[in-house]
Amino acid sequence: MRLLVLGGTEFVGRAVVEAALGRGWEVTVFHRGRHAPPPGARALHGDRTAPDGLTALADGTWDAVVDTWSAAPRVVRDAARLLRGRAGRYVYVSSCSVYAWAPPAGYTEDVPLVEGAAADAGRTDYARDKRGAELAVLDAFGADRSVLARSGLILGPYENVGRLPWWLDRVARGGPVLAPGPRDLPLQYVDTRDLADWVLTAVERELSGPYNLVSPPGHATMGALLDACVTATGGPAELRWTAPGTVLGTGVEPWTQLPVWTPPGSDLHDALHGADVSRALATGLSCRPVGDTVTATWSWLRGIGGTAPQRPDRPPVGLDPETEAAVLAAAGVDGPGGGVDGPGGGVPGITP
Repeated sequence: MRLLVLGGTEFVGRAVVEAALGRGWEVTVFHRGRHAPPPGARALHGDRTAPDGLTALADGTWDAVVDTWSAAPRVVRDAARLLRGRAGRYVYVSSCSVYAWAPPAGYTEDVPLVEGAAADAGRTDYARDKRGAELAVLDAFGADRSVLARSGLILGPYENVGRLPWWLDRVARGGPVLAPGPRDLPLQYVDTRDLADWVLTAVERELSGPYNLVSPPGHATMGALLDACVTATGGPAELRWTAPGTVLGTGVEPWTQLPVWTPPGSDLHDALHGADVSRALATGLSCRPVGDTVTATWSWLRGIGGTAPQRPDRPPVGLDPETEAAVLAAAGVDGPGGGVDGPGGGVPGITP
């Protein structure tokens, strides 16, 4: 197989390149040259946002293109139009954010989509940018040659958003750690390597259409994730499980200040941890255990000196030590043996 990856040097794109090389595919990476692609990939350079930025792609044919672009849809439009006669299939790594807010728990690929998106638009907001890019791909390649991989929370090595790296670093520092409950809160995410494997399988099987690309709801829990962080780091951390209502009552923001975590029963939890993924599972999605994801991410972090890269277009995530200490004190769990592990009750609705 001949694969073209637009990007291919960071996070999801890099995982796709490594997986394709592992399958013996011929891989071309088109990128700006800021980071080196994995060894074995052919590199083409260009800036998709600049005039004539796609010149390096003027020639060549590929069995498939993989694109992870997350900003102005017209950038995807230009690439898709250029490549539609020279590539067999266009796989766009989209997002479950394209669904109109708030999707109900158990939502499938058929629920209503966000309105106001356009293939030729400049940058607006994440949801409309992703949906606009989907429209651009569909316009150029048609529904029969397009794959829309609507991912949710993505974790794993090379993460440049900071969610799992923040938890690993925090747990590695040790001491009392604010653990937002309940411990059995179901999580839904996809390891970037599992996402990459599914993308390549979709190319091989000539799949088309939209797919919710995350693990089954409850593949892991908040407790399993943080326990895995403690095990992987080997640090002297003490998880202090705190009721959701107590956490929210202190003004702490779920998802951003406490990455991954969303309050049970909230719109945010239904949207981020409640997608129906039966279609993806039926077409080959396989999800590794949470311990594998956490351990591999910690190994990668240590290998690069302990500091994860940060995308410039995403704000930092995580809770500062002073705020964490204040929440623990307010919850009465700042000493050994404290904590609440159970439903918090009274959790207000959350909007993104």
